[in-house]
Amino acid sequence: MIKSTLFVIGLVFFSMTAMRGQSVPAPEENIPFLVTFGKDGDISWGDDDFIQTFFFVIPVSMTEPFYIRVFDPTTGGQHDEMKAAWNTITRFSIYGGVGCYSNPDARNVNPVGKFKSGSLLTTKVFNEEEYDNDWYTFGPFNPKDGEFDQFNNGHLFKVIAEGVSGDDGNLYRYFLSTSQNKNIPVEGGNAFTYEYTFRMHDQANQISHIYPYVDSRVISIKQSNFDWDNDGYMKVISKAKAGLRIEISGEKTWSSTEHKIEQKEHNSSLDFQFIKSSKSIPRNNVVISIQNQYGETLPFYTVPIGGIPKYVPGVGSRPSGR
Repeated sequence: MIKSTLFVIGLVFFSMTAMRGQSVPAPEENIPFLVTFGKDGDISWGDDDFIQTFFFVIPVSMTEPFYIRVFDPTTGGQHDEMKAAWNTITRFSIYGGVGCYSNPDARNVNPVGKFKSGSLLTTKVFNEEEYDNDWYTFGPFNPKDGEFDQFNNGHLFKVIAEGVSGDDGNLYRYFLSTSQNKNIPVEGGNAFTYEYTFRMHDQANQISHIYPYVDSRVISIKQSNFDWDNDGYMKVISKAKAGLRIEISGEKTWSSTEHKIEQKEHNSSLDFQFIKSSKSIPRNNVVISIQNQYGETLPFYTVPIGGIPKYVPGVGSRPSGR
């Protein structure tokens, strides 16, 4: 059961993030695109399972219909990644109702079991000819058609992007909107995922961010990143960490490290930073997930709970050099 203190934190957070745009990835993350390859793709290109799941939070105060918009849902245009010839089809499906989030399989980093739990509200398959460099809008949706979650103080909807066929990379973005034809943010909305698969910037020395949330039960975390290609370095910043270095993965490999969580880091977000090399690798796709000491995956919020963390000197973790 979620403790009442966490519930209060959630309420404070959502009041603080009112009227912030709900683009996914968010501006704070500095991530160009999400990426999902066709099911026949080569995992050495940076997608470990060819499926990506995001949850959208609609605050309880929201009573009007809303929309989930997808930028460039097709594969075959200027933003996507071709292997040999364009042949990839992607399915986007949106789920609500009881179980869409609370079912444990829905929060698993691996798309197995009943990860498509809940009630299927709508689905669409996109080929390489439609909506290139353009928006497709799903909806309208009734906020109450989602699954209520106390901590997030809202109704949750699940979006699954699935590479149905082909071997190319589909690069896309989402926007949670009150308008069918424009990107107008849902006040107090947010989005999160448990395994992030995304495209890095091509430019050298760019810094991308993801923000895992750590509750009061977490004693330690284990981060796992895939196919980083040794493209620069990674570090984590928090109230107690000033730049703790993280082991990075190479080509087609996983790399994991464990880190102790200080008490001051509880009920806050961490800032995992991906710093590109001065000899940048182009078109680099990365996968990352984080588990606590119980093996439970931690959510990455696109707008971090409590804001972007700042290191407070003297807490107990020494900085590590580059």
